[in-house]
Amino acid sequence: MELITVNSNIENQLISEGEITTSKGSFIEANTEHVTLNHLKEECIIPVYSDNESSISHAQFIRATEEVVQANFSGHRILQPNIRISHTIRGRVPSALGKPVKELRPEEKTIYYQRCAFMIEVPEITENVNNNNLSLIVTGVRGLNTENLYSRRKLEHFQVAVGYVNQVCLNMCLSTDGLKSDIRVSSVAELKDKINELIQEFDNDRFLGNLERISKFSLNEHQFAHTIGKMKLYQHISKEVRTGKLSLLMNDNQIGTVVKNYYMDPNFSRSEKGDINLWEFYNLMTEANKQSYIDSNLERNASAFEFVIGLANSLQNQTHNWFLN
Repeated sequence: MELITVNSNIENQLISEGEITTSKGSFIEANTEHVTLNHLKEECIIPVYSDNESSISHAQFIRATEEVVQANFSGHRILQPNIRISHTIRGRVPSALGKPVKELRPEEKTIYYQRCAFMIEVPEITENVNNNNLSLIVTGVRGLNTENLYSRRKLEHFQVAVGYVNQVCLNMCLSTDGLKSDIRVSSVAELKDKINELIQEFDNDRFLGNLERISKFSLNEHQFAHTIGKMKLYQHISKEVRTGKLSLLMNDNQIGTVVKNYYMDPNFSRSEKGDINLWEFYNLMTEANKQSYIDSNLERNASAFEFVIGLANSLQNQTHNWFLN
């Protein structure tokens, strides 16, 4: 693998929470930092493949998504991308070989990020679900850990989703229908076509209708405890036993966070009687999913939606559900 240097000045590459001019708060938290689009464009090197073909950079991915969002929602105010990165890869220019770290000058340092996630919010397209204001978002994930940079360049992998963000807590509401988790393209133009296709095919009314519907169903304390117990059991049963059951991508720590927030979350905790409706349960799950690594966050959020919809369907139709019964 070789690297293309864009700009070796990386001073002040990370930005503080107060400098963010996008959505307030963090849509993902685990092991991540905020950066600006300008930093990615001007101050990061771009990995290349063994044949010296450049990869599609994080900045190109974000800018391509911006252009598609602007084309689809022209006339609406669109916030700047809220960008988070993880797994920093640091290096130095050849002339700095052997220099002590403390003696390195800024122009002798190089940096890029293995993983990048971003969210572009359209705050004027809003809906109210269960007294929570939601605004439309398009979000993307790129993980260079999914690419073999030591081989010749092939199709590159991206994840893109369209959905809503809960303005109370910045929890992302995503469905599998609004997620393309395995986009493979060879150019920025192809990537833009895939993003546009996703936005055009997104069934906004159906998605919002399901979000509203889940607020109509509740679990009492006993049902909640039973469901949590089954969620913990699910992680240890075989693939064969999982057949026919709702899919669940949360890990044990995240399930524990759901339990803690069942009692302590300021917005979605249990009622005085111990009841919790499925909208609140769903938000406890998406809040816990913020502790996912970048490359699994979108899929876990979409999985949480499908899981809660499955619970709602069973309660509505009074059918057997392994997690409830």
